[in-house]
Amino acid sequence: MPFCGVFYDSMPKPPPKKSKKKLAIICGVLIAVFLIVELTGIRTQLSPEKIKELFDRHQVTGVFLFCLAFSVGNLLYIPGWVFLAGAVFALDKEWGGVVTYAAALCSSTISFFLIQSIGGDALRSLDSKLADKIFDKLDDRPIWSIATLRMIFQTVPALNYVLAMAKVRFSHYFLGTAIGLPLPIFIYCYFFEIIFKNLL
Repeated sequence: MPFCGVFYDSMPKPPPKKSKKKLAIICGVLIAVFLIVELTGIRTQLSPEKIKELFDRHQVTGVFLFCLAFSVGNLLYIPGWVFLAGAVFALDKEWGGVVTYAAALCSSTISFFLIQSIGGDALRSLDSKLADKIFDKLDDRPIWSIATLRMIFQTVPALNYVLAMAKVRFSHYFLGTAIGLPLPIFIYCYFFEIIFKNLL
């Protein structure tokens, strides 16, 4: 009997049905959102010129509306560089970068709580050695790992979704995001400024 108990405990446990259901729901939502964005042409309608127009029309509430637009756009798979380019176009590289940084933090926070409320920690239930290794490294140095991922992928929606369902503490998630985003935003700001100077 003891041997049977040890053998049973050592066997990989299948993910709970609830976790599978949550992952299926998240996948379904992502596919639906992607199809809506592609079929309606929302992605092509949003441009740096539209973002500049938002700041021109709403000088007082422009920053709030920009953060809101960035958050919604991020959920709809609209690339963050579109918003950054528009902010630099409207406010120059310094203030454009600061505003985009604030908007990116807001967007990442909203995505974290929204996705976690639906998917919970579903990814932790996956029976995968590769996933276990990734989560082990994430658990060992969570803030540095998230900061590194942000430097590479910035606010890519898929990264937000994975981190939200990886049972990462919000404090680690937020600090890692806050540390990792400034460098790529700084680089993009100067890149877009050079482009706008040559075009205008």
